[in-house]
Amino acid sequence: MMTIDTTMVWHELADKALEGICPSEAECLAVLSADDDQLLSVLDAAFRVRREYFGRKVKLNMLLNAKSGYCPEDCGYCSQSKLSSAPIDEYPMVDRSVIIEGAKAAMERRAGTYCIVCSGRGPTPKQLDIIEDAVREIKATTPLKICACLGLLKDGDAQRLEAAGVDRYNHNINTSAGHHDSITKTHTYDDRVDTVEKVKEAGISPCSGVIVGMGETDEDIVQMAYALRRLDADSIPVNFLHAVAGTPLGDQKPLPPAKYLKILAMFRFVCPTKEIRASGGREVSLRSLQPLALYAANSIFVGDYLTTPGQAIEADHRMIEDMGFEIEEFCDDA
Repeated sequence: MMTIDTTMVWHELADKALEGICPSEAECLAVLSADDDQLLSVLDAAFRVRREYFGRKVKLNMLLNAKSGYCPEDCGYCSQSKLSSAPIDEYPMVDRSVIIEGAKAAMERRAGTYCIVCSGRGPTPKQLDIIEDAVREIKATTPLKICACLGLLKDGDAQRLEAAGVDRYNHNINTSAGHHDSITKTHTYDDRVDTVEKVKEAGISPCSGVIVGMGETDEDIVQMAYALRRLDADSIPVNFLHAVAGTPLGDQKPLPPAKYLKILAMFRFVCPTKEIRASGGREVSLRSLQPLALYAANSIFVGDYLTTPGQAIEADHRMIEDMGFEIEEFCDDA
């Protein structure tokens, strides 16, 4: 039987990506199911695309959990949802001084983007007032890009945030349309897409990503990538489920680290020009393979996540340096 030079196949996908051609579903599935002995070849091809558009630079993002818990939503992965019994810190919306102090911490960590996150279905007018006030001061005193993640937006909310100086809004699709009801039922997949569209209409850079490892199929993962390509999300955080005891998905078994790397590579082939971020759960999911994520992803979070700890900032900086990459600080694009 004639063997196929799969190395050539992966680089053909890189060629297509560099020409702006979206890979077929069969090609995407081939990446996700590639033998582990092909992993370095897959990542090498993905790196060709990443290097073309982002060189060896890595964007750092830091988030602040500005309101924790008390969420009426039933998202199965989330320790802040109404279904969760996980022991987490719960507190109402912090005041503007805490948000401003968080921006100083982001600067110290060399993060170019500061993300303000609030639990809940969507922001109240009072919460928007606090965020707007804090963002105006941060934008006046630092070079940080500001991302807000406040849940579903109502008409007019995005315009208020844009006027205050918010550069980017994060609202993840989380999973595929077909798998969505297995994860949450208190809002729909279309509700999430609607908020992303509201953000785009207001002139804010759309950030939307996924959580993998929630029982979805490979076909679901491909559909997630295609959906984000259609949405034209500028920034795509790829989160890896950090199963937390007390949540409905607390017993979910993690995927192998190599599979997560193949997922990042597939997203790079589908969305070649976009910021792809190795996000929540990378420390526990990728484990010792974390540095290899930088061959496909050009962005990471630094510091802690919403209710789970992140890697020490010194370790993140050292990982980037040891891999021969460099931190991109205070970039001009949103």
